[in-house]
Amino acid sequence: MLETLSPAQQTAFARYADELLAWNEHTNLTAIRNREEIYRKHFEDSLTCIQAWGEQPPHRLIDIGAGAGFPGLPLKIVYPAMQLTLVESVAKKTAFCQHIVTLLGLEGVTILAERAETLAQQPQHREQYDWAVARAVASLPILAEYLLPFVRLGGHMLAQKGTLAQTQVELRAAENAIHTLGGNLRTVLPVQAAGLEEERCLVIIRKAAPTPARYPRRPGMPTKKPL
Repeated sequence: MLETLSPAQQTAFARYADELLAWNEHTNLTAIRNREEIYRKHFEDSLTCIQAWGEQPPHRLIDIGAGAGFPGLPLKIVYPAMQLTLVESVAKKTAFCQHIVTLLGLEGVTILAERAETLAQQPQHREQYDWAVARAVASLPILAEYLLPFVRLGGHMLAQKGTLAQTQVELRAAENAIHTLGGNLRTVLPVQAAGLEEERCLVIIRKAAPTPARYPRRPGMPTKKPL
């Protein structure tokens, strides 16, 4: 994917990698500290999300548990007109994301050092996004409670997960949560990224009904007692 981008976009990714390597020398942002692996396991993996929406990229995207900006910031580089919100509760990681946004001159990016459970109860964020995305930060029952409250009716939740077999097990465990939160499974899409040997898939869930007002529950509860 990266080789098909414009020279300006490729330069942006190169600067992103440079800064991630530099910051990792004094701030623990990611366990990946090799330039080649940053491209494979962060950039290319982030861009597999494009396979979920094809020719209809989101106008408004929220990335929950963004860490050092993945997958949100790589997607923003590819889609500069997209309105992006990054949510990350660890301050040093939000500081890095803000640094990258400023360095690359990215516009239309909001970075919030907040818990998803708190943010999703705020009217300016609740059911306001075309897509809510997260990498494999939690199991699907938990991710559904983190993501679906942000998604507008007709929008989608996207979870980047591992092997298809493991994901099918998680989906069975998540059936109640998805239904309760207003979701409807659309598809599980196996994906491949350049140089990424690990099996990966995208879980795409459509927002079919409003999320009941009591969800998400207070911070920590989705993890402690998954639906």
